[in-house]
Amino acid sequence: MPQTCILPVPRVRAQRGSNVAGASTGADAAPHPVVVPLTELAADLLHAVVESYVLREGTDYGEKEFSLEDKVSHVIGQLKRGEAQIVFDPETETVSIVRVSTRSLRCR
Repeated sequence: MPQTCILPVPRVRAQRGSNVAGASTGADAAPHPVVVPLTELAADLLHAVVESYVLREGTDYGEKEFSLEDKVSHVIGQLKRGEAQIVFDPETETVSIVRVSTRSLRCR
């Protein structure tokens, strides 16, 4: 099976004055990243989000080269199996795809 890697979500330490790890309770609190349910995206939008992700520099698929469609298909498969999720960061207005498990970086 082709090797596809997705980085884990970094852990955030709880800070003084926060109610959960990284969640400030003050008025100047930064917005939290939002998990975007796969079912909330139309098929063409999902494809565009995943394609944008796999085209980013630093997305490494190992020694073997894969077509763009193969890469998109691999990531969509991971999303459908619940191995990864789409996360929107309202502070930076960016979308990322991250592994659900934060134990370690694993490639498939």
